[in-house]
Amino acid sequence: MGGSVSCCSSGETPKISRREVELEECPITTAEDVSEDTGTYLQHISDRELPDELAHESNPSDHPRASTLFLNKSQTDVREKRKSNYLNHMSPGLLTKKYSSCSTIFIDDSTVSQPNLKSTIKCVALAIYYHIKNRDSNRSLEIFDEKKHPLSVPDDYSVVDPEHKLIYRFIRTLFSSAQLTAECAIVTLVYLERLLTYAEMDICPCNWKRIVLGAILLASKVWDDQAVWNVDYCQILKDITVEDMNEMERHFLELLQFNINVPASVYAKYYFDLRSLADENNLSFPLEPLSNKRAQKLEAISRLCEDKYKDMCKNTMRRAVSADNLIGVKKSNAVLS
Repeated sequence: MGGSVSCCSSGETPKISRREVELEECPITTAEDVSEDTGTYLQHISDRELPDELAHESNPSDHPRASTLFLNKSQTDVREKRKSNYLNHMSPGLLTKKYSSCSTIFIDDSTVSQPNLKSTIKCVALAIYYHIKNRDSNRSLEIFDEKKHPLSVPDDYSVVDPEHKLIYRFIRTLFSSAQLTAECAIVTLVYLERLLTYAEMDICPCNWKRIVLGAILLASKVWDDQAVWNVDYCQILKDITVEDMNEMERHFLELLQFNINVPASVYAKYYFDLRSLADENNLSFPLEPLSNKRAQKLEAISRLCEDKYKDMCKNTMRRAVSADNLIGVKKSNAVLS
């Protein structure tokens, strides 16, 4: 009798030990331990944030946390200007910069959703200027080479870097003739930097006009509601044909891998980086005194946004109350026949 009890005890003990070991080796996974990359918590690829080391190496035209190429290209010249101003003990920008006071408030008419057209084009032209001036090499493709596809350029175009004013006049002529918007100019710069990164090429004196033209052509069709036809650009630039425009557009899209999407976060990053570039080069957006009419308009917009916010809060509270009422509903027993 005692032997049977002893045998029963000795038989159950190893089973309990193995069970405990199994529980220790395979802990119960709770909802908090579930990764966002598995199961029902799967996160969309576009919503994931890149680590800092990957964000810096990524293409800035695709990821909002990566620094824009044009701003990095301009830093060399900006540091030299700051050093020169420090040696001269005076910055020329300080003499023309306006500041708000108790009696006068200065504001500009440029916002991220409605940028100032002239100032934005100047900044985009300056960004392209720094791309050309501080390029790493002269890597190019035949489709953008003006030696094979000329656009009314001087004989020394391939060896002389274009000035900022020349680039600005070229872009302004296209935007004025085609009646394009300032938002289109920002998207043009996004496509331009995306092309340089994807195709691993440089923008240089012999190809900058055709690259800018291709980026403007694509941005106007993607962004603006009323796109400009390729034949319309041929009327602006007399030395280019429709067939050439079509071929350049096709190559541009292929080099972009047909990635023409510009997220709002990337667009906003380029807008604010352009403003930083303008401040560093004394190209600040124009400031005007705040008038009574503009103040009333801003107040009305603020009141409208405040009302929308209150309505949104009320709707959220209603949904919360409705969800609380569901807790008190009793479950009915199912009738099985």
